Amino acid sequence: MDDITTAVLSRNEVTRFLAGSHGQRGDEARARILEYLEELRTTQRYELYRALEYPLYPILRKIERVGEHTDRAKEATARGRVVWASNHRSHIDYLVEPLVLDDAGVRPPIIAAGINLFGGPLRLIHKHVTGALPIRRNTKDPAYLITLKAYVGTLLGRHDLFFYPEGGRSYSGELKHLKTGLFSACLGAGVPGMSLVPVAVSYDLVLEDRVLARQRVKRAQRAFSRELAEMVRYAVGYRSRAFVTFGCPIALDPYDGESRRSVLDLAHLVQREIGRLYKVVPTAVLAAAMRPSITTADLSSRITAILDTLAAGGANLAVHTAADVLQQATEPLEARGIIVVEQGRYRVRERTVLRYYGRSVQHLLAAGGATH
Repeated sequence: MDDITTAVLSRNEVTRFLAGSHGQRGDEARARILEYLEELRTTQRYELYRALEYPLYPILRKIERVGEHTDRAKEATARGRVVWASNHRSHIDYLVEPLVLDDAGVRPPIIAAGINLFGGPLRLIHKHVTGALPIRRNTKDPAYLITLKAYVGTLLGRHDLFFYPEGGRSYSGELKHLKTGLFSACLGAGVPGMSLVPVAVSYDLVLEDRVLARQRVKRAQRAFSRELAEMVRYAVGYRSRAFVTFGCPIALDPYDGESRRSVLDLAHLVQREIGRLYKVVPTAVLAAAMRPSITTADLSSRITAILDTLAAGGANLAVHTAADVLQQATEPLEARGIIVVEQGRYRVRERTVLRYYGRSVQHLLAAGGATH
């Protein structure tokens, strides 16, 4: 056995499982653990990982990366082991956020991603280059959950970890409630001095906005190859900024991974911090202010009211005046076919997509008591 397997099999939760805590024992229980462990096992080869930016250039050149408070990221990694927890907007997150860390001089961590991204050749790239960790998000199999927790605990002794506690991309556009499984696994790792850094990612335009908005609620996992084909189609003419904002590190030593209340307290704190850090871009403000048909003057008035509410609540604004919102958001939304502007009047063409963008700031408007 290699040292990873030995370490996983020696963790308390695994030894209890092998002893029959969930009705299986001996060779049968051990085989289940080893099967899932082989699926989870991953290796990052940093030099090859960084070289992936070149074949991905056709997509990455369309996205301007903007890192905010990267000094917090560097300081956190200088002090010890770090867990990064981010909201999840797009498949592009997997490219943009690690590259922002790398741009800041922070080596990309192991990144947890949905297992649907591990089909075909992507599986080899993720397992042997990027070091991505495949996650079965909705399984209830105790053998899998125990193996995942033990492997994450072992992994954190060697690497930092980046994960998306929403459990998948937001199909509605709004920030989702966070799942607690990986929070519990990280707390159970037993790494002293470890910290968690909340991260918020925001885009002027999300590449797969139509794909997500038309479903709003995820009903079934689709093949990534199909999603990739749709993303390539919508990439024609696509340009966007990607804001990646880092929060202040949260010390994990005070939290108890065996206490449900303690894990929930941590998840709620991280959710509030991500919501506060989330960059409010012009397209989201215009979308939140829009009506099916509205004059430029009325739209400007509604935008001003929204900006006032957001500013009063301490939102992380990318724009501060209605004139700037109209100037920066009108052209990209119109070029995307989401709105149309004729004779001084704004009209909606893609209602579901516009609502998708508007919902991205609803957590901030709700906190400010706004009713728009």
